[in-house]
Amino acid sequence: MPTFTALTILPGKAAAEKLGAAMERLDPEPTGVGVFEVEDGSGLWEVGAYFTETPDDTALTLLATAMGAKPFVISELPETDWVAHVRRELAPVAAGRFFVYGSHDADKVPANYEPLLIEAAMAFGTGHHGTTLGCLRALDRLATAGKTGLNVVDIGCGTAVLAMAAARIWPNPVLASDIDQVAVDVAASNVAANGLQGRVKCVEAAGFDHPDLLAAAPFDLIFANILKGPLVALAPDMARHLQPGGHAILSGILNEQADEVIAVYAQAGINLEYREEIVDWTTLTLSRELP
Repeated sequence: MPTFTALTILPGKAAAEKLGAAMERLDPEPTGVGVFEVEDGSGLWEVGAYFTETPDDTALTLLATAMGAKPFVISELPETDWVAHVRRELAPVAAGRFFVYGSHDADKVPANYEPLLIEAAMAFGTGHHGTTLGCLRALDRLATAGKTGLNVVDIGCGTAVLAMAAARIWPNPVLASDIDQVAVDVAASNVAANGLQGRVKCVEAAGFDHPDLLAAAPFDLIFANILKGPLVALAPDMARHLQPGGHAILSGILNEQADEVIAVYAQAGINLEYREEIVDWTTLTLSRELP
């Protein structure tokens, strides 16, 4: 069965959400509609939909004109087994001492690396994206410098690859949280697949708002690989839940956004130790001031 996409961009969240709602009433009806901020500081939003029938070009043109959006770009997607495609295209990734791989590459795991199994079907957070790669490298640098994380949490954990990496090299259990229950379920599956049950606990939480996280704080290492907006909003809570001298590894930050994030965290008493750019993305290693 063919699949079609229709995509446009326009300024402003309210207008984008209004356009997305209007698209849901189209005939033929889309199977899904998405509204996303373009993370480049432009203030633009992307609105798109998937269709299993050819979308009505005239109706889309009228909607775009009425909402002040760019003309829709309509495309037909090829029929692809995406999991098989990802398995072919995603080679294993080495990040410091860590080796991230899919089960189809289990025979390629080197003996001198810490293995992290993430299936191709769970592609986000496999280590191929600059944000995850940067966080794994940052963790490796801290460990190489002699740090031992005794109380670690991964906020916005996704696949839990960062929490599992910490659990691979340090003795104490690690907490992992995500705001989305589906992500929490994926994380728990990955933990089991890596034989780390009892070493990584996954919970649903917005930020630090969970009894297990509040009871465990303050942490000596906090991962937060999310996006600039949530990271900025999280800075006060990060300062409350990071122990003096503790470290935070932050990513999901476009290179041009990094200075703003650094400044916000400095105001909260959490200062830059190291920054790394990988293609478009920056990873920050920060530490909280000692009293």
